[in-house]
Amino acid sequence: MSHENKVIDEAMQGEATMLNDSEDTTSKKKLFIESYGCQMNFSDSEVVASIMKNDGYATTRNVDEADVVLINTCSIRENAETRVRNRLTEFKKKKEDNPELVVGILGCMAERLKKNLLEEEKLVDLVAGPDAYRDLPNLIEEVGTGQKAVNVLLSRDETYADISPVRLDQGGISAFVTIMRGCDNMCSFCVVPFTRGRERSRDPHTIVQECRDLFEKGYREVTLLGQNVDSYRWNISSKGEIKDPSQPTTNFAQLMEMVALVSPELRVRFSTSHPKDMTDDVLEIMAKYENICPYIHLPVQSGNTDCLYRMNRGYSREWYLERIDAIKRIIPDCAISTDIITGFCGETEEEHQDTLSLMDAVQYDFAYMFKYSERPKTLAERRFADDVPDDVKGRRLNEIIEKQLASSLSSNKRQIGTIQKVLIEGKSKRSDEHLCGRTGRNSMVIFPKLDCEKGQYVMVRIDECTSATLMGEIVSKC
Repeated sequence: MSHENKVIDEAMQGEATMLNDSEDTTSKKKLFIESYGCQMNFSDSEVVASIMKNDGYATTRNVDEADVVLINTCSIRENAETRVRNRLTEFKKKKEDNPELVVGILGCMAERLKKNLLEEEKLVDLVAGPDAYRDLPNLIEEVGTGQKAVNVLLSRDETYADISPVRLDQGGISAFVTIMRGCDNMCSFCVVPFTRGRERSRDPHTIVQECRDLFEKGYREVTLLGQNVDSYRWNISSKGEIKDPSQPTTNFAQLMEMVALVSPELRVRFSTSHPKDMTDDVLEIMAKYENICPYIHLPVQSGNTDCLYRMNRGYSREWYLERIDAIKRIIPDCAISTDIITGFCGETEEEHQDTLSLMDAVQYDFAYMFKYSERPKTLAERRFADDVPDDVKGRRLNEIIEKQLASSLSSNKRQIGTIQKVLIEGKSKRSDEHLCGRTGRNSMVIFPKLDCEKGQYVMVRIDECTSATLMGEIVSKC
């Protein structure tokens, strides 16, 4: 695997993950579900598992014993779509041996490629968009009558707030909690507004209750999820008007405080922020509570204002750097990560250099870095030519990667000699005698296990590092 592809694969966070609940030997029907792409898809898969559980399905790790196979898809990059198609081709072969097997596709690829996948390539039996998961039992029943089943209707109201997700990582300590769905931003490179619909926020009380339930079940970290968490607004219209005067309003800063108050032992993270919407009140709430992690993922995409304008990001280079200054002023030890797209339509060498200089100014702790990949139906496809040669995109991406690796290494070196509070996530991949966990700054730490266990907080002295990992020794338990 090339260095470039390795970085991209890591940015996809494993990309394909098979999710499974504890085996239910009493259930006759089995569901195999596999997720690709962003954290929102993994969270959605837990909602799907809950809906299917209520219809009598138990999840399984073994695809060969499944009655229904569902693939929760990502359409952000062509690489993800290619992997999904390859996987569906494998399942099509399984249907030759088991004609009763139902194969379905969910999520962002569903709406965009429904005709291709159902009729032309005949890779799936059913297609369900992100707002149609409650209809899955009906769709499966429709497939049983010999029909192809489709529901990709988008909703202005669906948040699945009343559904308690089936946590598919039994014994886990970290969980995703979706606080809103959809996106009202129209970034010219992005398909999300077309595949997930308009923004709508979930009732804050159901969010807090879900977090409380997770804590009582042993989870010690929640990540509040939304396409743009900073635009979370409950009981407030998109025009800023109060919907129901008899009910209180809630913005993202207030919601985050409500979740932080569940317990000081429950870590709170969030993803993703949008630079044009991040306000100081969010930063001040973060600074106020020790259990809100000092880590912000703030995608910049480009360091050049003209390129940002073509991307329809809604902010300038100067605005972005002002938000970075605010973060560093209000939360001095906050870690900052980002997304960067190189080779976007019309990107000049000067614009590329502006991205590199912005990276120098910010000194990101880590970043997800990609070559631009044109996606069908986006504004960029309609308005601009994908005119940066692939070899130029690759060279620019390598320059960005090299700069970020140096910045990540420098950031980690600054942690050497400090004592960090770490939430233990489990055994290290390199040794059963070592554990791994994350600091509040989202840095991975590896250390001898001693007599500690997953889910505990420990204080670790950092002794050495690589660009991706900190290593150290436990000095005390919390």
